[in-house]
Amino acid sequence: MLLITGIILVAFNLRPAITSIGPLLGTIRDDIGLANWSAGLITSLPLLAFAVMSPMAPKFANRLGNERTLLIGLTVLLIGISVRSIAITPTLFIGTTLVGLGIAICNVLLPGVIKDKFPDKIGMLTSIYSTSMGMLAATASGLSIPLANGLGLGWQKSLFSWAGLVAVGILVWIVLIRTIGSPRHTPIVNNSVAKLWSSMLAWQVTLFMGLQSFMFYVTISWLPEILNDFGLAIATSGWLLSYMQFVSLPATFLSPILAGKFSNQQGIVVVIGSLSIVGFGGLFFADTLVAMILFITLIGIAQGASISLSLAFLGMRASNAKQAAELSGMAQSIGYLLAAIGPMFIGLLYDLTNNWTLPLTTLLIVAGMMIFFGLGAGRNKVV
Repeated sequence: MLLITGIILVAFNLRPAITSIGPLLGTIRDDIGLANWSAGLITSLPLLAFAVMSPMAPKFANRLGNERTLLIGLTVLLIGISVRSIAITPTLFIGTTLVGLGIAICNVLLPGVIKDKFPDKIGMLTSIYSTSMGMLAATASGLSIPLANGLGLGWQKSLFSWAGLVAVGILVWIVLIRTIGSPRHTPIVNNSVAKLWSSMLAWQVTLFMGLQSFMFYVTISWLPEILNDFGLAIATSGWLLSYMQFVSLPATFLSPILAGKFSNQQGIVVVIGSLSIVGFGGLFFADTLVAMILFITLIGIAQGASISLSLAFLGMRASNAKQAAELSGMAQSIGYLLAAIGPMFIGLLYDLTNNWTLPLTTLLIVAGMMIFFGLGAGRNKVV
């Protein structure tokens, strides 16, 4: 129970430092004087840090143990949140990078911990931690504007407020390490890692994760601005972003459980991709608040199901806990490198066209590609 509590607390801290940015992105851009593409970099930098750190995290865990390495990840995250809250350009980007490095360590190691400690309950534990992650992600998006404007904290203190949750996680993991220890693992044979990177199935899992992450982080970064340009107040847009994440939670919880009940997950992939296409495509025609809520609901369901399914794939497509950690490192390295392109690329497309038609069309294409690679990742095979 202590370990499950620790896992949930890590999951709580995997998204708020990122999702709290979206509703405040325009404010930060105007306050510091950034272009749209460089404002998108605020969201993309953590993803680039994910790409750099993800292959390294399992190596650190082999030397230090999963528990100590997770504690280091939380500590780096706390430092990053603190530095980012200083309102000058260098500290904004340095702190944002540290946020990404800390989250990356925790992101990569959790699937391996679950595969190791709960090998017969991968679907259920993945559901619990991915739903916990999504719940706090949604809360952070919804509270950003009220904290910054309603309580008069400004964007700096609004973002810094999430440091308290990280501090709680650090304290619990200190207790965990003193209680259950942090055993080191035998390093994985290099030949095994090389085979992983040459596996078609591993690449299909990786690209499925990367493409769903591309859509998620674009949505987190730019949906409030899209809705604001479509005529909604920025505070309303922020709450709709929060609503999108809250409505995704049932799908986030159910997707890995359903995935575990089928011999393959290709049907689930098709449903998820179709909901994404209808949701993003519908924004072209949404001229009322009710219509916007409907299509945002579809986007939320698709994104919730796709993130937890991609996390479940990391355990389902691996033959053991060590391989799960390595597959997690590969998928999150390449996947988040692809995802990091999203907010910057969509911001650049908007800068070039001054409307959201081409950015939304790009998301429809990405959804189609996600279905293609998801059909491969959903096969009943292991790497």
